[in-house]
Amino acid sequence: MATPYDVQGHIVAMGGGGFGGPSDSLQLDRYLLGLTGKSQPTACFLATASGEPPAYIELFHEVYGGLGCQTSDFSFFRPPTADVRGFLQSHDLIYVGGGNTKSMLALWREWGVDEILREHWTNGAVLAGLSAGAICWFEQGVTDSIPGPLTALDCLGFLPGSCCPHYDSEPDRQPAYTAMIKDGSTQAGFALDDFAGIHFAGSSEPRAVASLSTARAFWVSSANGVVTEQPLPVHKLN
Repeated sequence: MATPYDVQGHIVAMGGGGFGGPSDSLQLDRYLLGLTGKSQPTACFLATASGEPPAYIELFHEVYGGLGCQTSDFSFFRPPTADVRGFLQSHDLIYVGGGNTKSMLALWREWGVDEILREHWTNGAVLAGLSAGAICWFEQGVTDSIPGPLTALDCLGFLPGSCCPHYDSEPDRQPAYTAMIKDGSTQAGFALDDFAGIHFAGSSEPRAVASLSTARAFWVSSANGVVTEQPLPVHKLN
């Protein structure tokens, strides 16, 4: 199993579910805030992938503000400042929401956010997200950004390998991901159920965590034409 680069920060990629949902205990959210090492951390929400809907952004402020966090968000259509680097890097946690990964990455690259976030992570920040906000950190991700069958998408490459979210909640994810890995169009990687995440901290072995007792994580790889879904030990948060 591949491990990431030796950096100071953390990345937590989550399969789905989302803060504030009916099944969400918010334990993953508390886990993210705990990684900052701050009693009153600052968190910035990037809702780029979903087109920055006000209700989604307001929910983030409500939930994370209720967890004792100082919250903000950054809009690329109504930017609060020209100093994108300074704004984003002033936060302990950057949380990336779900949506269209391909469009999000195109916008980020135009604004230089890819390099800003890489620099921030290297210097100790916590980067996290679900769905689009999970796969974006890897070399490749399985996405529904383009209408039609699921496709592989080249992503930021902060983390080696690939990632597939919603492994339990969307029936087409598992067969699509295993087929891509079998034919070599996608690298080996992590498959994540909703309410499960994979935590990368420097060069340490990735750690699977979950806020739901049934949520799973797998390392999916292929050898000699045979695909293996290796269940990972999942630390249940409570």
